[in-house]
Amino acid sequence: MKLAAQRRDHLLALLRDQGRIVAKDAAAELGISEDSVRRDLRELAAAGLCQRVYGGALPVSPAVADYETRGSVAVDSKARVARTAADLVRPGSTVILDGGTTALAVARALPRDLHATVVTHSPTVTVALADHVGVEVLVLGGRLFRHSMVTCGAAAAEAAQAVNADLFLLGVTGVHHEAGLTTGDADEAAMKRTLAGRAAETYVLGSREKLGTASPYRVLPLAEVTAVITDAAPDEPARRRLQDAGVPLLSAS
Repeated sequence: MKLAAQRRDHLLALLRDQGRIVAKDAAAELGISEDSVRRDLRELAAAGLCQRVYGGALPVSPAVADYETRGSVAVDSKARVARTAADLVRPGSTVILDGGTTALAVARALPRDLHATVVTHSPTVTVALADHVGVEVLVLGGRLFRHSMVTCGAAAAEAAQAVNADLFLLGVTGVHHEAGLTTGDADEAAMKRTLAGRAAETYVLGSREKLGTASPYRVLPLAEVTAVITDAAPDEPARRRLQDAGVPLLSAS
């Protein structure tokens, strides 16, 4: 029987290699009880090393750090996804642009001569679009959720009901082939669902560090979005799992 530290190392290796842990299977493989595996997973989750789910665990998203810290995480990856997302915005269209650091990169990637309407619940996105004189910016007000610098709550959700958009560019903290699209706050997840319901198409801003990871609150199942925009390489395991699950992917470069 492995020592506790060895068991936890083994569980982390399973997360890396398989993208998930099934407690029952891990217990059988290690020759210990499911309760012991669950206890190990609780300790790993408390250390921020996994996201516990029913029956086991998934890799934890690195996008759970505070907003300022996330601004320096995977900058090049987010820029690639942002450029591809910006190319989806057609002149004359109405676009809902989510909050977060990748959405901010999208705002900065939009052409300065673009004529379109952007609806957002992000103060930082709003400021980034201030010098895009051809872009009409509609700001949804509400309670400020500082982790992603977006407004949430009843007022923001009610304001969103008046919007009919061509496109929603959705930011999440986790994109997993089984858990779907997730984020770290229940109110923020509800707001994202509301916004997705106001657009004809929804594209996910899936920079590579978010693929194969999960956060506590589900936003949408992958079947309900148009595609995931990602810069993950074709041979990366998390991307292959999404492809095998039939998820449409739009490559960013």
